[in-house]
Amino acid sequence: MKILENPSITLVKGIKAAGISCGLKKSGKKDLCLIYSEKKAIAAGTFTQNKVKAAPVIVSMNNVKNINTQALIINSGNANACNGEAGYEDALKMTELVSKNLNISPEEVLVQSTGIIGLPLPMEKITSGIESICTKLSKDGGNDAALAILTTDTFPKQVTVQMEIDNKTVTLSGIAKGSGMIHPNMATMLGNLFTDVNISKELLEKIFKESVDNTFNMISVDGDTSTNDMCIIMANGAAENKMIDEENENLEIFKAALNYVNKTLAKLIAKDGEGATKLLEVSVLNGKTKKDSKLVAKSIITSNLTKCAFFGEDANWGRILCAIGYSEADLNIDDIDIHLNSNENSIQVVKNGAGVTFSEESIKEILKENEINILVDLKNGSHNAKAWGCDLSYQYVKINGSYRS
Repeated sequence: MKILENPSITLVKGIKAAGISCGLKKSGKKDLCLIYSEKKAIAAGTFTQNKVKAAPVIVSMNNVKNINTQALIINSGNANACNGEAGYEDALKMTELVSKNLNISPEEVLVQSTGIIGLPLPMEKITSGIESICTKLSKDGGNDAALAILTTDTFPKQVTVQMEIDNKTVTLSGIAKGSGMIHPNMATMLGNLFTDVNISKELLEKIFKESVDNTFNMISVDGDTSTNDMCIIMANGAAENKMIDEENENLEIFKAALNYVNKTLAKLIAKDGEGATKLLEVSVLNGKTKKDSKLVAKSIITSNLTKCAFFGEDANWGRILCAIGYSEADLNIDDIDIHLNSNENSIQVVKNGAGVTFSEESIKEILKENEINILVDLKNGSHNAKAWGCDLSYQYVKINGSYRS
């Protein structure tokens, strides 16, 4: 697998994109994104587990079932959530406007929205924006598209990889947004992947769900699961490799690339958590079951007390052990070891469920780092899991205390 230095979704064969401002954001920044496959494509998706689902989520949950998916329209600055029947009609209207301009069916268009909840979508701006953006689709529009989906993000999140399948170069590329309201089971995040691999819809759905469960569903910024979360993948077959319709070596090659892209995007979201100063990675080893290891990893990464401790650069290992204890995983506290790691150093803070003596000066050097690994050995089996998140800072409260303004 080759990781491209200048990622863009338009490096995928047959994919064009654009990103413009249609006036939804007060700042005047880009707020409308369109991505289009020139060839017919299949799609798979995962969606928020929140019972309050935004209208675009409901529309896309239906449309992703279609045998052909060729376009994705996204607006930022307005979530189109909790707007009743009018919001649903507006989401449908967005698919209809795209379909009319691109000469495809409305059911072949997916729609996403992100931003403030409860504000009616200004459809006059959306209508003129869609008419304009459909004329701007190009092979140079990938970066603009990545920028147009952002809300409180501080940087665009993009990754592109290539691999060889049947002597054909297959490209897989993704963009994502997410900074706050991030929690396992889909977070306030949009993840969108595009590939030219030739694969069956059934297999794509299967491997995509598995990958999302181990990547996007293992990140947390603040414990809130949003109304608009969605992760989509489209595959148009333009690479012309032999159809992957069974679990074989070619599928494993593509799965490895898919997991890498999803994991990278997930970590970028965690790193860009609102007000974050540190990326936290939790590695749980030797759990009794995969579920147990995941429960422990998620419990630690969602513990606000633990996150605050890392912001304060305080080696308060008791908060980590506490989070493990209420995780509901099957484990024995008296067996657990915990290490805090940076790229250069590792210090054990817990052995067999009890604290050990360590140098406060040495551990401070680890806690000053921008990326910290929390290694937990349950010594209870052979199953591992990872989760990603960030510290919780004063700036998080400031950002979310004035989000609407």
